[in-house]
Amino acid sequence: MALKVYVDRMSQPSRAVLIFCKINGIDFEEIRVDILTNKQFSPEYKAINPMRQVPAIVDGRFKLFESHAILIYLCCAFPGVASHWYPADLFKRSKIHSVLDWHHSNLRRGTVGLVFNTIIGPLNGLPSNAQAAKEGEKLLVRSLAKLEDFWLKDGRFLTGSLQPSIADISLVCEIMQLELLSEKDCDRILSPYKKVVQWIEDTKKATAPHFDEVHGILFKAQKKFRERVATESVKNEVKSKM
Repeated sequence: MALKVYVDRMSQPSRAVLIFCKINGIDFEEIRVDILTNKQFSPEYKAINPMRQVPAIVDGRFKLFESHAILIYLCCAFPGVASHWYPADLFKRSKIHSVLDWHHSNLRRGTVGLVFNTIIGPLNGLPSNAQAAKEGEKLLVRSLAKLEDFWLKDGRFLTGSLQPSIADISLVCEIMQLELLSEKDCDRILSPYKKVVQWIEDTKKATAPHFDEVHGILFKAQKKFRERVATESVKNEVKSKM
């Protein structure tokens, strides 16, 4: 029975799991859980993930949620996975765990705080929260600086490795959510961090062609969101002159 992977491609952790499965040739069935229409709250999905978030997997009778746990499981459960994703060496594994734990409390909180309160929330009818967006950006910038000066100080990839690990794919997918911002804001936030920008490109190349294919829905949403924001900006400018 093929692995079942429950995802929404607009979700950063979902994309990380999908790219990982594809790049490692894991046989799986992708099952979409549309979070914009609240499919994650259905009774059927609650039976798979009581936390009602994506991603989740079902492997035979085994169910698992939380993307970092899923990535670790896949590395251990499928013998064809290359060792650099999750090395057997205890020290290297521990460093990967350190990055993944740091991710949830820093980079992820910053990215979600900024993008949700700037773009996703308002475009889905929720009130904007400028203060929350500002705090999210502060945390995001601190996180990018830490990536630049610490996590990427010893090599092309996180923890000083010459090849990507599950930490690289998870964190790069997180940063890709910034593509939903305006081109100006995205460049303003990322361009000061040269190592980070190069690391993103290196991770894309290491996971090609699957990286761009899985992110296709994000790029479509980017175009849609930027057009809507531009339209709103013009409307507001016209109103201000009336």
